[in-house]
Amino acid sequence: MKGALGRFFLRRLALSLLTLWLLSIVVFLGCQVLPGDPARAILGPLADPRAVAALNQQLGSNRPPVEIYLSWIGGLLTGDMGQSYAYRAPVAPFIGHALVNSLKLAAMVFAIVVPIGIGAGVLAALRAGRPLDRMISVAGLSLTVIPEFVSSIALILVFAVLLRWLPLSASWPAGSGPLVQIQHLILPALPLVIVLFGYIARMTRAGMVEALSADYTRTAVLKGLPWPTVLGRHVLRNALLPTITVIAAQMGYALGGLVVVETLFRYQGIGSLVLGAARAKDFAMLQAGILTVGAFFIATTLVADLLTTLLDPRLRTGGRR
Repeated sequence: MKGALGRFFLRRLALSLLTLWLLSIVVFLGCQVLPGDPARAILGPLADPRAVAALNQQLGSNRPPVEIYLSWIGGLLTGDMGQSYAYRAPVAPFIGHALVNSLKLAAMVFAIVVPIGIGAGVLAALRAGRPLDRMISVAGLSLTVIPEFVSSIALILVFAVLLRWLPLSASWPAGSGPLVQIQHLILPALPLVIVLFGYIARMTRAGMVEALSADYTRTAVLKGLPWPTVLGRHVLRNALLPTITVIAAQMGYALGGLVVVETLFRYQGIGSLVLGAARAKDFAMLQAGILTVGAFFIATTLVADLLTTLLDPRLRTGGRR
């Protein structure tokens, strides 16, 4: 069993590394086709062409694309993300600070939405076909389609402007403790909770309905096992398999898809950093930011695959007995 799990892990790891390499190529080519150049963005539209050419030479942005890519990848393999064109400083500290901020916000989002979403999905499945099930399903579908900027503005008006229960900005004062940081993160987390609730609740409900009608559940009930034992040991363990994958996929979204939320709440996360780098033609920062988000998404997917396999060993053998 340990050998099978090890082989499964190595296959998934190799596939993840291949995906990350292909992503680096896509990111690099995408940055190369963006209009403009770093020197022009730094010096301004009225700068002398000779000064622009000299700065491009100094930055190395006028080298052949293959040479630039190999230099960038070689630096990444040694932990060097390059130099920011806009800040004239190493990229890594900016990425690290923004990544920590985004991880804090993502942790707040999932601390709220995972228990609520799973609980609502379980409750809907136990009341399948009844008014409570329909109410949860309709609410989840309705909340999912609300754009983040709409829910963000509505939440700001209600909780920050009218009621004044929560801070308007997600940026807390320097030296603030954990409780103050949590207070500032609640409001920007709620728009993402609204979007993700429907996905998690629907997947949990679907898994629960299938598990409740499975043979192993009926067998456990016929054996006379207490219902909480049947629900916890037999139903939930199998029902949550697809939910784990959905949660892992949404973690990547919660980290990198926060541009609107971070902009509205003036939060210095990885999404706003990537947007600012794109506007400033800061290709080194842009490439490192996008690749960091992609690496995080790939890592969470790999962890989800491993957790799913641990919960369902049949996946390691392709469903063979």
